[in-house]
Amino acid sequence: MKPIKFITATILTLGIVMTSLDCFACAACGCSLSSEAATGYSSTTGWSVSLQYDYINQNQLRSGTSSISSSQVAAINDAGGSQEVEHGTINRYITLGIGYTPSKDWNLRLLVPYIDRSHTTYGQASNPLTPDQISGAGVSSLGDIKFITSYQGLLSSHNLGIQLGVKLPTGAYGGPNASGTGTVGRNPVNFTSGPNTGDILDTSLQAGTGSTDLIVGAYYNNKVSQNFSAFANFQFQAAVKQKLNQPGEDYRPGNQEALSFGIRYEANPTFVPQLQVNINHRSQDLGTLADTPNSAGTAAYLSPGVSVSILKEVQIYGFAQLPIYSKLEGYQLFPHVTGSVGLAYAF
Repeated sequence: MKPIKFITATILTLGIVMTSLDCFACAACGCSLSSEAATGYSSTTGWSVSLQYDYINQNQLRSGTSSISSSQVAAINDAGGSQEVEHGTINRYITLGIGYTPSKDWNLRLLVPYIDRSHTTYGQASNPLTPDQISGAGVSSLGDIKFITSYQGLLSSHNLGIQLGVKLPTGAYGGPNASGTGTVGRNPVNFTSGPNTGDILDTSLQAGTGSTDLIVGAYYNNKVSQNFSAFANFQFQAAVKQKLNQPGEDYRPGNQEALSFGIRYEANPTFVPQLQVNINHRSQDLGTLADTPNSAGTAAYLSPGVSVSILKEVQIYGFAQLPIYSKLEGYQLFPHVTGSVGLAYAF
């Protein structure tokens, strides 16, 4: 199998697509895509470098299994409630991957994401909603770095693997302190326009979470016919240590689970289409700085994709992720479609 196939396989196996499992401001906003099937699995030794761009435009409000209008959410405030009416969030992630495979049984990968996010909200506005009520903020900085080790020596065919990794709190994070007179964390971003100018952007929308997370997973792939192969993988991520841990100024991101399975058509090794199903679940964020009622949910996506070998050791790939089911707690922004493209090189 070509060395480049190992690169994309590793990228997906490790969950880097759509920023991996790290997707904030939405319970399950398209972060479960698994691109490993884009090029197949390999145990070829050596180094690899990848660069991936992910685009997630969260431009619709949803609650439970249905969409909901901004005015319907604002009606809660009409009745004396205190519900935030979010307007939109656009996420752009650029992730650098550096991998090393010392033997057929082991591979190591470092994932370094750059976050470019814009967020707008009406705040706790009442009807009628007007453009002058919208506040905006932008995030552009390094995100939380991941290091993941995979072992695929369980079978002689090397098509069954297990993973263990860690996410480090390298991205900016934080929120208001307990007294409301200052900030906690490291360089949290503020709103820069609208009525909320100067206020701190939601903790869940910062570039990092301020937490050290444990990542465990497993994957399996196999031929099902001469031209088709199938795969399945699962990944679980949970915070085990939080820097935001003081009373009145604490935050813990919810646990995340992602299951992906799909099929690849391999009649032409240069051009390989595939279809996969991605299911993502996130439990509630916890702490004073968390938007707990609006942070949990489950979503499923149908994701077509293709990989193309343009040179012997260089491959490009792309995916679209189409939501087919969601059940979200509270009121959350959700995308109509998301997209990822990537370039991988092995040497």
